[in-house]
Amino acid sequence: MRRWLQADAPDHVTARALMQALPHVLAAPKNGAAIDMLCLRPARNARRFVDEITLTRKAGIPGERWLREPWLRDEFDAPHPGIQVSILPRRVLDLVWRDRVNVAHPGDTFVADMDMSEANLPAGQLMRVGSAMLQVSDVFNEGCVKWKVRYGAAAKDWITAPGHPELRLRGVLCSVWRDGVIRTGDVLSKVEHP
Repeated sequence: MRRWLQADAPDHVTARALMQALPHVLAAPKNGAAIDMLCLRPARNARRFVDEITLTRKAGIPGERWLREPWLRDEFDAPHPGIQVSILPRRVLDLVWRDRVNVAHPGDTFVADMDMSEANLPAGQLMRVGSAMLQVSDVFNEGCVKWKVRYGAAAKDWITAPGHPELRLRGVLCSVWRDGVIRTGDVLSKVEHP
């Protein structure tokens, strides 16, 4: 086991371990990452892992709670399109989700071993995955109270520490730019010229 996965508490990674792991997290590939752990959230705190997800501009992920219970709304009180899809960096997930039997998966749409920083994926960046296309949102994913409870105060503070928000350690939020289907193993790629 890598030393940065060790922690004093059996279920939470320490602040020191998180900081030691930061260079490894930041060394993730800049493009072309295979996706996995496709997750549907049909209801609050519910998780269903699947091999395929349909994405639409109108409904986000049909059957998910985005249309019914979004955590963010736009100026017209409609579900904010910038939170339709959540992508979590694989290296962060492996770092913080230590007890995979008793602690819930964070609920992100999928996981990819890719650099999610603003420098690599600025707001507005288009990404192709499967037959769908996503657009990186300007909404910051700071990690909710549930992230803190599940993965520890250090994991929550790490996301918002000075200099860290632009690294998007909690992942990137996206809107669906083109309808399509994504499947386990599809490759997430930046689109330079749509």
